[in-house]
Amino acid sequence: MLAHLRVRDLVLIENLDLDLSNGFNAMTGETGAGKSLVVTALDLLLGRRARTDLVRKGSKEATIEGLFDVTDEPEVHSRLEDAGFSVDDELLVRRVIPAQGRHRCYVNGKLASLGVLSSLAEGLASIMGQHEHHSLTEPSNQLDMLDGFGGHSRQIEEMASAYLRLHETEKEYHALRDKEHDRAGKLDYIDFQIEEIDSLAPSAGELDELDREISLLVHQGVLLDTARRGAHELYETDGSIFERIGALANALDDVTRYDESLTQDAKQLSEAAVLIEDAARSLSRYGQALEADPNRLEQLQDRREALRKLTMKHRTDLAGVLALRDSLASEKDTLSRYEDSLAKVRQLVDDHLKESKERAGALTSSRQKAASKMSRAVSRELGDLSFDNATFEVTLTRTDKGPTSSGWDRVEFLVTLNPGEGAHPLRAVASGGELSRMMLALKRVLAGVGPVGTYVFDEVDAGIGGAVANAVGRKLAEVAKHHQVICITHLPQISAMADAHFKVSKIEKEGRTTTMVDRIESKDRVEEIARMLGGEVVTPKIRAAAKELIGSAIKGK
Repeated sequence: MLAHLRVRDLVLIENLDLDLSNGFNAMTGETGAGKSLVVTALDLLLGRRARTDLVRKGSKEATIEGLFDVTDEPEVHSRLEDAGFSVDDELLVRRVIPAQGRHRCYVNGKLASLGVLSSLAEGLASIMGQHEHHSLTEPSNQLDMLDGFGGHSRQIEEMASAYLRLHETEKEYHALRDKEHDRAGKLDYIDFQIEEIDSLAPSAGELDELDREISLLVHQGVLLDTARRGAHELYETDGSIFERIGALANALDDVTRYDESLTQDAKQLSEAAVLIEDAARSLSRYGQALEADPNRLEQLQDRREALRKLTMKHRTDLAGVLALRDSLASEKDTLSRYEDSLAKVRQLVDDHLKESKERAGALTSSRQKAASKMSRAVSRELGDLSFDNATFEVTLTRTDKGPTSSGWDRVEFLVTLNPGEGAHPLRAVASGGELSRMMLALKRVLAGVGPVGTYVFDEVDAGIGGAVANAVGRKLAEVAKHHQVICITHLPQISAMADAHFKVSKIEKEGRTTTMVDRIESKDRVEEIARMLGGEVVTPKIRAAAKELIGSAIKGK
């Protein structure tokens, strides 16, 4: 529910702070006072696109903030978590509409797009004005209302799961059928590709290894020359480095008898001589290995070229070629066992279709029972709202196609307002006042099952009065037992039923027109309802009638 509403610089509203009741909130005031601006502010909180002309003249921006109590709103909590927003028992929505520049939306202090806000705000409030009845009159939404009334959420989930399985297996079946047209040619082509890959038998990373070895062989001359020269100068020639270091090591060893401090130097030179001999022998072996196969460079270059052509052909690396080979082998296996595969998938399609039909049939049966109950319940509500002899009927028809994710039912709400004239779709009811009461009857029946936390009724009382107004007021109060109700009204019978009464007025302040909204109690409320009863001149009798109306409303609750 909406716990608090704050509005700054929105058209005629300069500064507004409202603490709302969790029950029935009525807003009254003279025509043109600005009652609709409260609805506009709520629309903006729920993600409606804003216009820059909503900014109060002379102000840089308009700001609307709404603090919602979502303690008992698990769906809202789930949507917040999925969208990455912090979650607790309160939801703060803020809209900033600058006179120039980009509009901004905030959810719990975090910047959000308008689309995200609209998604998150779904279910927070439902605004019902004389020209905004489509959400309840469209057949696509009427099915959801019937399922909500009947408590079919689990059956809907099972139906959707069964349909998804059917849809996926049908896709697989059609994909297999498509392969039949060119199966033989495709098998030949797959065999050719596999043979081409297998003939080279590549390994992952082989190209890098070939590049390394080819680079070595390309520079074989300088490597061989350096290795030979090193082995020659280090060990093989007369007066080699090995001989000279060895002689020096022996000389030092001889003189250590005169000075033992030279022992370590003599030892290091002896070790160096051994290391030099080892290096010389290693260089000699290295040179012999380079000379072992003079044709290897050409062989390696030919293989590298073949592997590169293979990767270029398939536009991937060797690892990708190997993965392709596995994929081709799998596809070949599927095509080779085509008839078996097709038969198995066809059987799965039949099984899932049977399951979907069974679940759709069970759902239809449940819907028919719920439709009968809902028809009687709404018809009773219409009777209470002074629709004499009116009947309401929830009709089910089966779609021409097979089961869908929601079953195979189409729903249409029909209403008979006058005996002998027949039933008509709810969306075809001509009178705005009648349609408003129809919506109220539906809201009353659905009050305990709908996900909406706040219902906003804008001019729901259009075209009615007297006993009908009393009935509408009672129904709004009954809806408010389950959901918060905010009602813009011009009828005293309805406003008298409210738990919280707000008066909307327009004043002139420093040469500017400003809309004010004040919660009124006691005498002020009596005066406002007396004004609504009697017009401009309020007499003691009218005040007494207002008190009596309020008292009767309190007793009626």
